[in-house]
Parts: sequence; structure tokens; C-alpha cells
Amino acid sequence: MSSAAFPAAALPRPALTRNGVAVLLLIFAAIWFSSLDYRRLVHPDEGRYAEIPREMAASGDWMTPRLNAIKYFEKPALQYWITAAAYSIFGVHHWTARAWPALSGFLGVLFIGYVGVRLGGPLLGLYSAAVLGSSAWYVLNAHILTLDAGVTFWMSVGLGSLFIAQRDDATPVEERGWMLAAWAALALAVLSKGLIGVVLPAGALVIYSLLQRDWPLWRRLHPLGGALLFLAISAPWFVAVSLRNGEFFDFFFIHEHFARFLTHEARREGSWWYFVPVFLAGILPWLLVFLWTARRMWSDAPVGRNGFSWQRFALVWAAFIFLFFSASGSKLPAYILPMFPALALAIGWQLTLLPQTTLVRLTLPLVAITGAVALIALAAYSTLAARFADARAPLESLVAFGPWLKTACVVAFAGGVLALFHLRSGGRTAAVVGVSLSSLLAVTLLLTGYDTLSQTQSAESIVSRVVAANGPLRADVPFYTVRMYDQTLPYYLGRTVTQVEHDDELAMGIASEPGKAIATEAEWLRRWIAGGQAYAIMQPDEYQRLQQQNIPMRLLGSDPRRIIVSRQ
Repeated sequence: MSSAAFPAAALPRPALTRNGVAVLLLIFAAIWFSSLDYRRLVHPDEGRYAEIPREMAASGDWMTPRLNAIKYFEKPALQYWITAAAYSIFGVHHWTARAWPALSGFLGVLFIGYVGVRLGGPLLGLYSAAVLGSSAWYVLNAHILTLDAGVTFWMSVGLGSLFIAQRDDATPVEERGWMLAAWAALALAVLSKGLIGVVLPAGALVIYSLLQRDWPLWRRLHPLGGALLFLAISAPWFVAVSLRNGEFFDFFFIHEHFARFLTHEARREGSWWYFVPVFLAGILPWLLVFLWTARRMWSDAPVGRNGFSWQRFALVWAAFIFLFFSASGSKLPAYILPMFPALALAIGWQLTLLPQTTLVRLTLPLVAITGAVALIALAAYSTLAARFADARAPLESLVAFGPWLKTACVVAFAGGVLALFHLRSGGRTAAVVGVSLSSLLAVTLLLTGYDTLSQTQSAESIVSRVVAANGPLRADVPFYTVRMYDQTLPYYLGRTVTQVEHDDELAMGIASEPGKAIATEAEWLRRWIAGGQAYAIMQPDEYQRLQQQNIPMRLLGSDPRRIIVSRQ
């Protein structure tokens, strides 16, 4: 079906009143922010990105990021500043640690909805927001403490601002204003996670121009004023931190960008199809709609009077991000997150166009699959849990996770059934909203239940048990982490620790300030045996080996992966 038959002005309004939209937004927000404080932080990312701003707020040094008191230059400082400010105002909590990823994800949904309204009216806005706010990978990453949700938000603002600026009915003042907003947003993306904040949009722009031969677009980007604004926002911190830390420039720009992309130095390599399952699962519950309409998203995309097609640009944006990271020597699942907001707009557009009968046919497999998964979870979860239990996921933790998983599956299935009912009776908007809310709720339940599995992935449980059994740990004596480093440990201790024979990602910082770590276990043993109160954490096999050597240690607490001991 040609989209030319559905110009933006002709799209029907959603069957929601203003009060209905307000209620829907409140329900969405209540679900979205409900679990931020419930879950413990887990190793490694959540511990790392909670601890850096904690140290920043505690030390008052907001220029040089430090992790465990050691210089840490892998990422820029914007999210650290935001989180440190939240700590300073509201205190150090799980919810303040996760506040920016969750808020940026939430604002990203609202902004994509606003862009949809400006491009095609209320229906496109509602459907685009519904798609993004329920896509499994987007929801998950907005509720896990990493930098990916933040950089995705700023890149989305840049993308959406470009789309609004290039509308046929945009005035010259609107075009300039929105393009400057796009440049500013990309500067904040760079301050969030580095050069990908501008490299990915630039690459998508080049490829789109080549495919569409849309050369006049470059003049409408307001490149001179935009570039000046971009540098005015992004450059000062990079210049200042480089002047204060001579090692910053080479490590951040050469090692963390070019070497990471071109080599396997980061030890995060993967096959060429690494991101395929991430994307297929991450776009749920809208996968079938995307697969069914992907080809017509390009072929039926209208081209404006100025030669610009936002639908085609959205597809190029998503494809370039996917291919860029697929070719990279360093791969992590969250890297492709910035492609989801663009696809949400494109899928939302198709949801306004697809015949009702087609939507019914696309919903049926979703209901069947979620129903089958729900039945398997209800009938065989205990058997499957026993098969997959190990030291990292003990059987008791997996059993405790079972009710959360089962409930999430039932919620997803119920949402699909209700959507099918509404579609068969002509209620397209009710179906889209129903699938969106049920998917969001299902993912939220899984995230909340994951806390049952965090016992061995978070230092909170072992630290709390040690404190309960032995009283508060003294903050004025050394705490050593021997040949291991749990990223959540300093956060839950509320203090930094001394690493022993374990550099890992802190190798650069330790090399520049070697006195802040102990290079060998032998040197640590010399200090430990010399006497005085001290604490240490180590793996069980390390503890057993030191016991056999009659090293003085008093056991304070343990779990399947860690032992905490004291000198006295």
C-alpha cells in the first residue's frame, strides 16, 4: 500500500482524549520508574558507573573521573556529572545511581512521540512512542546502569531535530533553530560516550546522501553555526582534562576509539552475526511488523519537496549503526541501542498504514509464541532451572526467579490476546497501546525479578552479611582486593579499596599512579603479615591456598565466589 495515499495531514487522530493521554502517560511513568531502587547494583557496569560519580561527589573533583581512586578515562564525564549531582541533592541510593539512564530513556520515548506528532500527527506520535517504550532492548538498557541509554537519548534528539528541521512546512527560522538543537544534542552525545556521538550520525548522513543524491541537504544543516555550537559545548572539558592529565588524549582518542574499533585489544570480539539475535529479540514485540514492512518502508517512503525522506534516513541510520558495530573489533550487546528510536518512528508510521486484517495476521504468531513460552515456563521451569544452575546462578536463586519469569510470560501473553481482541473489533489504537504496556510490564517484571540472581553478582549481599555478623567495617584501615576486583565493592563499602595484582581496565590509571595499587601478591603478603588490622576479599581458591600457607586470616563472610577476611 503506497504511503502517498496517507499524507501526514490525512492521518486520523488516535481514539484518546487529552485526559486519556494524561492517564496513559501516568501509567507508563509508574511502570517505567517502579523498580529503580529495588534491585541491587551488579558487576561490572552498574558498579562502575555508580562508583565513579560517588567518588566525584565525595572528592569534589568533577574534572578527572576516577574509579576506585584511580584515573579512569574510558568515557567522558557528562553522565558522571549528572549522577554526582543526583547524589549530592538526593543522596547515594540505587535509584539516584540509575536515575539518568531511566530518565533519559523515558524522555527519549516522549521526544520520539513528539517528533512523530510533528511529522505526521497525533497518531504517528502515539504509535512511535508506544513502539519505542515497549521494545525489549530499549526498555532493558534504560533500566540498567550503563552509558548507552544516555548517549542514545542525545543521538535521538539529534535525529529527531533533523527530521523536524527538514519538514516541507518548516520555516527558515524553524529549520535553523532545530538544526542548531541537533548540533547541540550531538555535542552532548559526544560528552556522554565519545566520538560515536558524532561519527555514527555523520556516517548515516553520508550514506543517505549517496543513496538519495540529496546534496542540498548539506547546505540545510547550517554547518558553520552548528559546528561552532558543537565545539563550544563539547570541547571545553576535553581540553581541560587533557591539560590536567597528559595521558588522557592518547588513551581516550587513540586507545578507546581507533584501537577499540580496529583491533581485538578490548577482548570483546564476536562473529559477524553477533548483533542479529540481539536485534531480533530486542525489537520485540514489534519484530513481525518490522519484518513484514521493512521493504515497503523504503519503497513507499514519500520524498518531500526539498528532496528529504525521513523514513529512508531512519532506515539508513539504523542500518549504518548495525553494520558499523558488526564490523567493529569490539562488540557489546548495548552498542546498537541508538538504532531503536529511528526504527520506532518507521514502525509507528507503518502501524498507521497497515490494513486491519494484516495486523491481525501479524499478531496471531505473537500470541501463539508468547502462549507457548508461558506454558513452558509454567510447566517445566523447575526442571530447566536445575539444569542451568551453577556457582554464578545457584539453584535457590533460579527457583526464586521463577515466579517473576512466569508472571512476565503470562502478562505478555495476556497483552497479545487483548490486542488481538481489539484488532478484530476495529480498535487499532487500543491494541497498540495494550501490546506496548503489557510488554513494558513484562520486561519490568523480569528486571525486578533479576535481583534474586544478583547475590553472586553484587557485593551488597556479602558486605551486608559481614556487617550484620561482625559489626561495621572500619573505614580507617586498608581493604585489599586480591587478584580480583568486584566493581560494586567500593560502592557498597562507601570507600575505595587497594587492588592487588589485578590491573584489568585500570591498567592505564595504575601505570600513571602506581602507588595506588599493589603490583604483586608477594608485596601484599609482606604488608599483611607485618600486622595491624586490615580487610581483604578474594576468591575461594585463593583463600584456600593462603590458608595452606598459614597466612593469618579471620573469616568474616563468604559466598560461592568470594571470601572476606580480616587480619585480626
